[in-house]
Amino acid sequence: MTNKLLEPKVYIVGAGPGDPELITVKGSRILRSADLVLYADSLVSEELIRSAKPGAQVLQSSGMDLEQQVELMTLAVQSGKSVARVHTGDPAMYGAILEQMSLLKLRGVAYEIVPGVSSVFASAAAVGAELTVPELTQTVILTRAEGRTPVPEREQLRKLAEHHCTVALFLSASLAGHVSSEFLAAGWSPETPVAVVKRATWPDQQILRTTVEKLEADLQGAGITMHAMILAGWALDPGLTDRDQHRSKLYDKTFTHGCREGIGSGE
Repeated sequence: MTNKLLEPKVYIVGAGPGDPELITVKGSRILRSADLVLYADSLVSEELIRSAKPGAQVLQSSGMDLEQQVELMTLAVQSGKSVARVHTGDPAMYGAILEQMSLLKLRGVAYEIVPGVSSVFASAAAVGAELTVPELTQTVILTRAEGRTPVPEREQLRKLAEHHCTVALFLSASLAGHVSSEFLAAGWSPETPVAVVKRATWPDQQILRTTVEKLEADLQGAGITMHAMILAGWALDPGLTDRDQHRSKLYDKTFTHGCREGIGSGE
């Protein structure tokens, strides 16, 4: 792998959900090459951060406000240094990166976003689920329940749940009662499967399978109040792998596509 020199700018890097091996190759190269590493210490693996190059300045972001972080990154870039701003998961999802980019742009500081593995996909992998199942659901809604951060009226969970597709809820474990109520009000069956994954891919990962009706009680019983992904919908039914009822067209022997002639397609 070519060891490219980094430009003096801010690289906003998605570190993945927890497992140090789930950072991208590009993200890993940037982390190992950057002069300044600023990372979300409560969410990003310390093992991963230890791969920063010798002599790099490595700082935790939890004790800094937005302006302090941006000032630190600005001074580094202006002095010709490269910065790895390391976020958990993928920075595009609840990463609070827009505000950083806005202030960096005002200061004339270049930046680049490097995507990472989102916790939603790490959680789906952990429970062995396909979120888009043929003839069952072909849509996934990524959202959060309304708490201290408001949600636009048109994006209220009840309205989104009316689509009856797979729903992935970030940052919502502490609002499980509200989540259940909204799903039920949208017409979901009380027995609709739900999978909750706490700290996906970390050594202490915890998986809970429940239903819409029992979500709040089961989360309380398990002591799960944060750092958890809630996946809801019939795509989360663990019995799907036992029934072989939902096959795609892609590998159907009678289905023709650009790379294969389907059997009997010429009849």
